[in-house]
Amino acid sequence: MENQAQLNTGRTEGHTMSVVKGWCPDAHRPMLSGDGLLVRIRPRLGRLTIKQVLELCEISLTHGNGAIDLTSRANIQIRGIRKTNYRKLLDRLATFDLLDKDSNTESRRNILTTPLWQSGDITDVLHSEISKCLSDLPNLPSKIGIALDTGLVPMLGTASADFRFEFNSSRVLMLRADGATHGRAIELDNAPEALIQMAKWFQESGGIQAGRMARHLVTKNLPKEWQSHPAQPQAKALKPGPAPSPHKGYFVGVPFGSLDAKAFTSLILQAKTTAIRCTPWRLILLEGVEEIDNAYDFITDPNDPILKVHACPGAPACSSATVETRAVARLLASKNLAGLHLSGCAKGCAHPHLSHTTLVGQNGAYNLVEGGHPWDQPSQQGLSASDLQKLLD
Repeated sequence: MENQAQLNTGRTEGHTMSVVKGWCPDAHRPMLSGDGLLVRIRPRLGRLTIKQVLELCEISLTHGNGAIDLTSRANIQIRGIRKTNYRKLLDRLATFDLLDKDSNTESRRNILTTPLWQSGDITDVLHSEISKCLSDLPNLPSKIGIALDTGLVPMLGTASADFRFEFNSSRVLMLRADGATHGRAIELDNAPEALIQMAKWFQESGGIQAGRMARHLVTKNLPKEWQSHPAQPQAKALKPGPAPSPHKGYFVGVPFGSLDAKAFTSLILQAKTTAIRCTPWRLILLEGVEEIDNAYDFITDPNDPILKVHACPGAPACSSATVETRAVARLLASKNLAGLHLSGCAKGCAHPHLSHTTLVGQNGAYNLVEGGHPWDQPSQQGLSASDLQKLLD
C-alpha cells in the first residue's frame, strides 16, 4: 500500500533507512519523534509468544528508552530508538520473526483480528488466506486496514479498518465496507477475491483521494450486490478481567496504551503466561492466566476511570506536542467524565474521533473542545493545567 508520508532516507551501519515524517511507521520505515526513532511491530493475529514479548522488552531497554506503546490497531511501538542502534534492532526483530523481509509487504499487512480466536478456526484460516493475497491488492493509502471480526459476535466496529470481514446474525460470512450498514455474502474460499474486488473498486472510484473507505462512501455508492446482508450489532466492549468462556486467559488494561518495558517483563514472568494478544482497546490478553496476583502498573479493575481517558505521549516525547498530556490525564481521570481526550496537538493521534471533552495543546497551553474532534473549533483557549481542574469540577 502506498505510503503517503514524506520520507527521509539515510544510512546507518550499511542499512538504508527510510524515516517517516508522518503517520503509519513500521519496522522498515521508522518515524522520527521527539524521543528518537519510533518503530512499529505488527504481531501476526495480534499474538506474541512469551519469547517474542521478552525479546521486545529487552530490545526496548537496550536500543530504546524502555517505553513501549500499544496502539489502537493492536500494534506494538518501541520508542526512543537511537539511529546507531537501528540495524542491530532489525536483526534482532528478524531473528524472532517480528517483521517481514521487505518494507512493501510490511506496510500492506494492516490486518486487525478479533482477540477471541482459536487455532484452526475461521479467523485463523482467514488470516492466512488474506495474508497471501496482499501483494495482489492495488496501491492504497497507507492507513487502509483490514479487520477480521469473525468471532461469535463482531466487536471491532470502533477500531480503525476499511474492509471488514464478519458474520451477520444468521452466521453468514460477509465482507462489509467500513461506513456501510450492509455487507456482501461470501464464502471462505473466495474471501481473498472479494477483498481484491472491493479494493479495486475503492481505487477506481476515487477512494485514494478520500483516503479512507467511510469518507469515500459519503459521496460514492457501493454496488448494490455488495449490500445484501445487514450487519449485526456489536458486542459489548471487553474489559479487564477473565476472558469470556471458552477462552482461557486474563485481560489487563494498559493506561493510555503506554507500557514500561521493565514492568511489562515483570508482569509476564509473574503471570506465567505462554503468550499475549494485543487489542485495539488498550487491553492485553495474557493467555492461559486465570488470575493476577501483582498487576504492577496495569489495570485489573473494569471500572477504573483511566479506561475512559485517551492521551497521546505529549511533550517532550512527541515533537508535534507543546503540552504534557498523560500526567494531566491522570489528574483529570478522577472526575469521571463521559469521555476525555488529551491531545498534544490538533492531529489527535490517540483518538481521532468525537469525545465529550477534548483538550488540545497549542503553544504550551490547552484548548477546550466540547463534543468534537481535536481539530474542531475550541470553546475556550489558552488554559493552564490548574485552569482545567477548576473548569472540569
